[in-house]
Amino acid sequence: MANMIDYIDWRGDLTVAQDPFNEVDNLILSEFCFLDLGGIVPAEGEMAPLGEAVTAYFRRHEGQELSMGVLVPDQILTMARRMVQSPRFAGMGLGGFCSHIDTGREAQFAALTVDIGDGSVYIAFRGTDDTLVGWKEDFNMAFLPTVPSQPIAVEYVKAAAAAYPGKKLILGGHSKGGNLAVYSAVHCGGRIQRRIKAVYNNDGPGFKESLVETAAYQALRERIHTIVPRSSIVGMLLEHDENYGVVASCGKGIYQHDGFSWEVLGNRFVRRQGISQAGRTGDQTIRDFIGAMDDGQRERFVDALFEVLGSTNARTLTDLDSDRMGAVSAMIRRYKDFDKETRQTLLEAVGVLLKVSAGDWVEDWEEKGQELRKLLNVKK
Repeated sequence: MANMIDYIDWRGDLTVAQDPFNEVDNLILSEFCFLDLGGIVPAEGEMAPLGEAVTAYFRRHEGQELSMGVLVPDQILTMARRMVQSPRFAGMGLGGFCSHIDTGREAQFAALTVDIGDGSVYIAFRGTDDTLVGWKEDFNMAFLPTVPSQPIAVEYVKAAAAAYPGKKLILGGHSKGGNLAVYSAVHCGGRIQRRIKAVYNNDGPGFKESLVETAAYQALRERIHTIVPRSSIVGMLLEHDENYGVVASCGKGIYQHDGFSWEVLGNRFVRRQGISQAGRTGDQTIRDFIGAMDDGQRERFVDALFEVLGSTNARTLTDLDSDRMGAVSAMIRRYKDFDKETRQTLLEAVGVLLKVSAGDWVEDWEEKGQELRKLLNVKK
């Protein structure tokens, strides 16, 4: 089945004037935001054409073996090259590039503003990257009412709105980026909210404290588009609005979180009726695990988990992957130093992840069995 790279090949010759901006375009720009465009795209002021910026990016890395990291898809690089050749994307303007990591505050944030060319700009928030700091901030959402990147996102939207006063606004992101898009839209103030055309949360987690009952959220509700794959785990975390669209994915289990696995037909994602049973079970399993702890216990668990990971001196998931034996040895030594209760909680967390993954694979095989029985006209 086709994905968003195929979409660029098939429909990339149509400008947004010929075929208006859509949900697939939104995910493409959300993934595009993962490129490190520092020093290429201006932080403020004038915009750089997307085609020129991407060409400069690959020229800067000429002769290097490029990789986006362990979990960030390398297909982003292929997608970016296709965008350069596409009339739909190549002429879009890029500005407001911002990226920073703050280990002290445990914050990972990056954003990019894209002039779509139809009188609106798309504010793209980067999801969790390859850094352990970024993953730590995600886990902190389990016990903190606000994580550092959320108010940073609000200030970014305010600055972008001021920089492009005549433009309508579209906000979006994948994974944590989707969370930031919703959070900043709700908290940016009524004057800016009235300029927002749409907010896209592409399989991003919800919030510790639900926003759906606030007046600011309700004012935006019809413009917020939450999109999750059928076996969504990340997008079902924490509190969220139940009004979401479910899309088909060629991925298995948690790998459906990868936006490049989402199936595309025309200018839309292929829809499914609802979250799979494995997805619902996985969501409830994780909720039960988190719900059994108070905020203090959650904080101690998250700190312990990242102490284990940090004992390797790794800064990224790629660092961990590059020296697996050394990393495992260091983590085991640190694990043994914890008290019995902490060790038990960490083991339970591993069990939860294994249970969620196993449920996804079992359901996948059951579905394949049902399809085979239909083809063979065999009753169960």
